[in-house]
Amino acid sequence: MASSTHRRRPRQDRDFAWRPVRGPLLAVAAVAGVALLVTLIVAFRPGGSGGGGQDPAGSASAAATAAGAPERASASSSPTSAKPSPAAPSPTASRRASSPSASATPSAASPARQAATGTARTPATTTAPAPGRIRPGTTYDGVATAYDVGDGDGACSYGPTSDVMTAAMNTADYETAKACGAYVSVRAAGGAPITVRITNECPAPCAVGQLDLSRQAFAKLAPLSAGRIAITWSLLSPATSDTVSIRYKTGSTQYWCGIQAIGHRNPLARLEVRTGGGWLALTRTGYNYFLSEQGTGCGSEIRLTDIYGEQLVVPALAVRPDTVQRTGLQFTRH
Repeated sequence: MASSTHRRRPRQDRDFAWRPVRGPLLAVAAVAGVALLVTLIVAFRPGGSGGGGQDPAGSASAAATAAGAPERASASSSPTSAKPSPAAPSPTASRRASSPSASATPSAASPARQAATGTARTPATTTAPAPGRIRPGTTYDGVATAYDVGDGDGACSYGPTSDVMTAAMNTADYETAKACGAYVSVRAAGGAPITVRITNECPAPCAVGQLDLSRQAFAKLAPLSAGRIAITWSLLSPATSDTVSIRYKTGSTQYWCGIQAIGHRNPLARLEVRTGGGWLALTRTGYNYFLSEQGTGCGSEIRLTDIYGEQLVVPALAVRPDTVQRTGLQFTRH
């Protein structure tokens, strides 16, 4: 029993020895626990200064912005205030509506799409070629002189004619026979206009804008004694009962040919012949024939284009030199 008592005594002695200080230790522990709990609550409460004084929500927002993501609404914003007002579209919606890809892509049934499709399908017959010096709807200033036309033949190679209301065009505006066959309205100051057809070229010293009229035509504007008068002139697309004719030049064969169009209402911009590879444009000469030096297309279909872009297709004609062959075709009046 002594042994048992002996074993208990040290415990009782320790208990006795610690009793005087147990109360203060428990108090200190309690205070420390409370302090720790307070510290944890302060550290992790919303808006606290945990993480080195940086707002975790703010850190996430900054990181998202740096990564290119849209910025989140602040925690204080309500769901209602975060939604865009119907009266004020969001910037994203505005950019989308005004983006080139959205505005430049009409629906399949929209007028813009239909107009673009119609333009793309416009036949070549309405595509005007590059305009020459003499343009429709333009009035030109110049001077008029007079000359004796003789039998009416001239640089345009139309041959003799009884038509005396003709004129020779200055070299610049003659433009390698592009003016041949053009009808021109000519007016002197204070007078009535007259209409003449270009059948010849007036070389230097004729100046740009100058017309050398037949004597008969000049006399309708002023006395021949005037010699030289100021005029204005412009291109016409007149009414006519005539139709276009085709003439092969003297010496033409299937191996070489020159082709001329006669009687066209509007100035001629191009003459093409049908070949195995399509249409071939022939070169125009100053004497108003279109040449096929190698005979390509001689005797085949002929396509004529006026300065307005209208095209006439003439069926294949036999190569008959110096013979006028009627087509029954005519360009539209403008």
